[in-house]
Amino acid sequence: MSAIGDVARLAGVSKSTASRALSGRGYVSDATRERVVQAAADLGFVVSSNAASLVTGQTRNVGVVIPFINRWFFAEVLDGIESALISSGYDLTLYRLSPDAEQRRRVFDYFLVRKRVDAVIAIGIELTAREVDQLRSLGKPIVGLGGPIEGIPTVNIDDVDVARMATELLINLGHRKIMHLGGDLDEQMDFRVHAQRLSGFRLAMSAAGLDSDDNFRAVPFDIPGGYEGALKVLADPRQRPTAIVAGCDEVAVGVIVAARQLGIQIPSQLSVVGIDGHSLAPMFGLTTFEQYPSRQGSTAASIILETLAGTDQGEAPRELRRTMPVSLAVRGSTTAPASEDRGTKSRRASRERP
Repeated sequence: MSAIGDVARLAGVSKSTASRALSGRGYVSDATRERVVQAAADLGFVVSSNAASLVTGQTRNVGVVIPFINRWFFAEVLDGIESALISSGYDLTLYRLSPDAEQRRRVFDYFLVRKRVDAVIAIGIELTAREVDQLRSLGKPIVGLGGPIEGIPTVNIDDVDVARMATELLINLGHRKIMHLGGDLDEQMDFRVHAQRLSGFRLAMSAAGLDSDDNFRAVPFDIPGGYEGALKVLADPRQRPTAIVAGCDEVAVGVIVAARQLGIQIPSQLSVVGIDGHSLAPMFGLTTFEQYPSRQGSTAASIILETLAGTDQGEAPRELRRTMPVSLAVRGSTTAPASEDRGTKSRRASRERP
């Protein structure tokens, strides 16, 4: 079996230069790197990650802690993290965190502290001060995704602001009877996303002089939840809103399906706006504010990689909170409400028909 010394001799460089060229750590000219890589290929030499770990003290492995792996947002975030890590030669170890306190303690006390990971990315999980201190004491960089965490770099969107903008979009179109179908405030995850989006809705309504006290309905944060909630909200024509701000795109899709079932035309009789940029949004013609979760994941991974590449891998970047932009994708689910004049004339004409 060939050793690093054999590769170095064939490439005409020192063992340390060959090691730097193959590990990607430290400066090596492109020409030298190509020569070393070719020599390694000719000899069938494969870099041992265990051996490299003994030399560098790093495993090139990042632990990712996540509450769900089968929901669209979290799957997209993971895709962004994995792509960034793999392209930089890092592995990913996934830890799914349940609400069980004992299971959470085991993950942090054993798997992340005693197992060999170089850094930790926490997705949608608000780390406690003890957990942050525990990981920092071992020199492991940490990045949070989904909301602010005291003392560590975080990546997130402004949930209050995006819900405010979604509501203002409908208000600016002329809607006044607007309802928010959002998540249950008693069943929300860390960072209170449901409460923050409700807050943004109410801020926009209040600024426009509109009442929002009875314009919120809590629904499960998925397509069936939006569907069932919309069937109840839209059933009575006398109380029916002209527009709905959905807490997420999946809820919005459920609203659109329910409206179609009830014979309500979108957008002429009901406008719907979502938040996410879900892959289903174009199919349903949904106007939505896209938050690019894959980009959020790659940004979190980039912060980790930049920190690990520094001289002090425990030193956090200066920018502790990075608020990611959202963008509006206007499609066919939103328009101005039907005017009262047109509605009155239509009803009068119907009564006058023999």
